[in-house]
Amino acid sequence: MTREMSVAGVFYPATSAEVISSFNYFNDLISQQFNDSLYNEDVKALIVPHAGYVYSGFTANLAFRNVNKMPKRVVVIGPSHRVGFYGVSMNMYSSYETPFGDIKADIEFKKNLKSRFEFVSVEHAEHSTEVQFPFIKHYFPKATLIECVYGQNANLDNLIETILKEENTLLVISTDLSHFYDQDKANTLDKYCIEGIENIDVDILQKGEACGMQGVVALLHVVKKMSLHVKSIDYRTSGDITNDMKRVVGYYSAIVY
Repeated sequence: MTREMSVAGVFYPATSAEVISSFNYFNDLISQQFNDSLYNEDVKALIVPHAGYVYSGFTANLAFRNVNKMPKRVVVIGPSHRVGFYGVSMNMYSSYETPFGDIKADIEFKKNLKSRFEFVSVEHAEHSTEVQFPFIKHYFPKATLIECVYGQNANLDNLIETILKEENTLLVISTDLSHFYDQDKANTLDKYCIEGIENIDVDILQKGEACGMQGVVALLHVVKKMSLHVKSIDYRTSGDITNDMKRVVGYYSAIVY
């Protein structure tokens, strides 16, 4: 069974040519202005935003560009926006549809995870995870994929630790930051999130706002436990793109190594 695209043509372009055009635009900007944000770290995880590509695509793309070692598999973990449930949902899809063609699921690793952790199976068509699929297919064409979507009271720490300990596996944690404040208020709240992430300090992080807060908190717990490091990649708001500073959303990306 294939996990079909549900937000193509809305959050990201529906055709491969249009997606490539977006990626080329982002990468032209990187080469012109952001070369100092490309590093040579052994990246184990990304924190990336999940809005429409016109708003957050550059920030996400810059993070994916920082992955220098081709992963064997990618696990994407994101919050549920449309369906309310408790725990973590992992559906047993055999593939995931993208404008570039399907990505194969890692069925054996799914079975391994299911034998160790408790999952629910919820039909969600979740955009926080799906918007990452075109990046994954484009930049890591041979990688397999697993999608996990969490609701309330999700126990993510042990799951994330298990994933980070796997060889040749990239973890992608999906979150946007503050929503619908003016630019100054958004920058203030988002600064707490960024400072908390950079300093691996959950108390500071939680002074800010993020729709994927559960995932980021769990990631920081494991990063601290495993003595890993975090480096910020990009931050901006929708106001920086639209020039409407009255009601903005914050977007941020980082690498874990």
